[in-house]
Amino acid sequence: MPKEVLMPKFEPMRLPLALRASSLFRHSGFLVRPFLFAASLSALSAHAHPLQAEPINHAYVFNFDQFYLDQDPDEHVVNGGLLLLAELNCTACHVAPESWQERLKAKPGPNLGGVGSRLDADTLWLMIRSPQHRKKGTQMPGLFAGEEGDEEKVEALVEYLSANKWDAPQMPAGDVERGKELYHKVGCVACHEPALDVRPPKVPADAEVEKPGNGSVPIALADAYDVNALALFLHDPLSMRPAGRMPDMRLNKQEAADIAAYLHVGRVAEKATARAALKIPKQGVEKGRVVFEKMNCVACHTSGSADAAVRKPAAKPMSELNAQAGCLANEQASGTPRFDLNDLQKRALKLALAAIQKEDAAKLTAQEKIDWQMSRLNCYACHDRDSKGGPEDPRAQFFGVNDPTAESLGQLAHLPPTLDKVGRKLTRGWFEKILWGKDGSVRPYMDTRMPNFGREHTEMLISAFNQADQLDKPVEIDVGGLGKHHRAELGRQLLGAKGLACVACHGLKDRKSLGPPVIRLTHTVERLQPEYFKELLLNPQVTQPGTVMPPMFVGRKKADQEIESLWTYLREVEGQPLPEGLMSAEDFELKPDLEKRVIVFRSFIEGVSTHAIGVGFPGGLNAAFDAKTSRWALIWKGRFLDAMSNWQERAMTPIKPLGTDAKELPAATGERVFGGYTLSKDGVPTFLYRQEGQQVEDTLRPVKNGFERRVKINGKETKEALSW
Repeated sequence: MPKEVLMPKFEPMRLPLALRASSLFRHSGFLVRPFLFAASLSALSAHAHPLQAEPINHAYVFNFDQFYLDQDPDEHVVNGGLLLLAELNCTACHVAPESWQERLKAKPGPNLGGVGSRLDADTLWLMIRSPQHRKKGTQMPGLFAGEEGDEEKVEALVEYLSANKWDAPQMPAGDVERGKELYHKVGCVACHEPALDVRPPKVPADAEVEKPGNGSVPIALADAYDVNALALFLHDPLSMRPAGRMPDMRLNKQEAADIAAYLHVGRVAEKATARAALKIPKQGVEKGRVVFEKMNCVACHTSGSADAAVRKPAAKPMSELNAQAGCLANEQASGTPRFDLNDLQKRALKLALAAIQKEDAAKLTAQEKIDWQMSRLNCYACHDRDSKGGPEDPRAQFFGVNDPTAESLGQLAHLPPTLDKVGRKLTRGWFEKILWGKDGSVRPYMDTRMPNFGREHTEMLISAFNQADQLDKPVEIDVGGLGKHHRAELGRQLLGAKGLACVACHGLKDRKSLGPPVIRLTHTVERLQPEYFKELLLNPQVTQPGTVMPPMFVGRKKADQEIESLWTYLREVEGQPLPEGLMSAEDFELKPDLEKRVIVFRSFIEGVSTHAIGVGFPGGLNAAFDAKTSRWALIWKGRFLDAMSNWQERAMTPIKPLGTDAKELPAATGERVFGGYTLSKDGVPTFLYRQEGQQVEDTLRPVKNGFERRVKINGKETKEALSW
């Protein structure tokens, strides 16, 4: 123990990531425990499958191993000790001083409800008896060190948990090759081991694939899971691991089944030979339940049982712990929880305990809260913020794109975005979509997916980001829409090919950009805070370093007004035509077949009048009613109308029917006064007019060889066929 206790400062480590990822800085002394695989894997190269990764010989906490080294000074390592206290769930048994409780809040362990349907009895026995033997790198401590009666307690727990079954829904059959591709594409390898027989997309065929320098989060129990249960877990991991350390990768059922099949390939369950040799008599489920409570398994786990005990601290409070004894002792006493900590972890934990016992917790800044939670959730595996984090190169090489045109964007296309300034960038609604909602992705060209860690663990980040990233003097932008320059048409022209040509990179609605597929602008107003929108456009390289966006507004005298016009257009985009370059003539064609409904369109129609009302029917029959003379004036076949001149030309020249076989109908007789029209439930219009003092209802409906016209005068109906 150092003479002077050093309080943590929560300063991010600035050692370059490439150096920290180097194999020179990896902990040595790993022990290899080969997994048991069937002959189907014999043809694969050594350690080809992720389950054959080099095992880790200590309790593995990803961000501790990544950001803390033996040669680091105490004032840095103490922060790692605090991370270990939280992630190893020390506060589940040892109550922290009040000022530290929120920061060191224990995470929930795996939900053991239905575990008997996921793992067989031998696997449960091996995992309970010696966690670090069965799953190298696990954070679960061993509680049974061979004292008298331990074998019976372990067996009782196995019987209790094995009886905890559930009726699992059946998942689809998985495909190994699809699962292998998905595992290496959607982001699993950001935390877990990539297979050695998979070549990343950009690595040349004659180049050696670089192995990750950082250790990988162990997935050793995947070989023991029932394959259907493994697929269910991958589809909804938060239901079984509510701490969010295994996040929801937003896999559909088929994708989850495919990855499960891949992780299960060649699997042979490990047998607990020692259990069989001991020939332990049955202990009974009830005894197992009692042991589950008395051994304080409930401190971390729920079992899904209605009579499960409520968690209660079962050890000394943290303020009374001796850092040289218990879990941190060089030689642990029998019955002490055994985490298999390495020397650096013990040093970090001792520093952290000393800091906690000496002083109250300092109030964290918003940025420190963000760093703390990102460290706990391992967000740094994919994202960087404030020059910290991001995937190491051997993992980043698996992050690919599904659109070749995105390659020109470089790392912006492949890697998850930096989180710098994100608090003043995104709206709360979009944060919620990204973190735990749906449809938050705006980079469809990127294969890697944004995981859902659970609302409970990520909601606090929103307010912390907002607070940490706010400017002392926010950018001013008027989005009221009341200024004379607040016109959507001005914004549309600026976006277009003859304006600032934003469409060269940005798509809109269902249209791709004219060039590389940068983020589409459809949800800009919903996604971005307006102040950030203006900040980015005025100075893109300062606001978002590395962006490919050019400084288009530099030197423009009306830049402020133009940016506000762009915002107005994007706010009203659903009701506006597309910018020039993305717009085509087809955008204005009215298509009853496509919309699967009758279309009624008032316009100037050539051959009818300036008071024409076109009626297009699904099936390719069309008609036009002249409201000026109150008569059916024209029928034709095929395509309906092109509304471009009506919507885009100020002169509104008459439009021509697009179809064929146009036929003019007889002129009206007598004096007629138009009275509007009504629509039936299926959208067919009935035109109303008065003819010589009598009320007329006039309807056309398609029939086999043309139209049937029904005319009702003062309630009396007549029928007439109209054909070519």
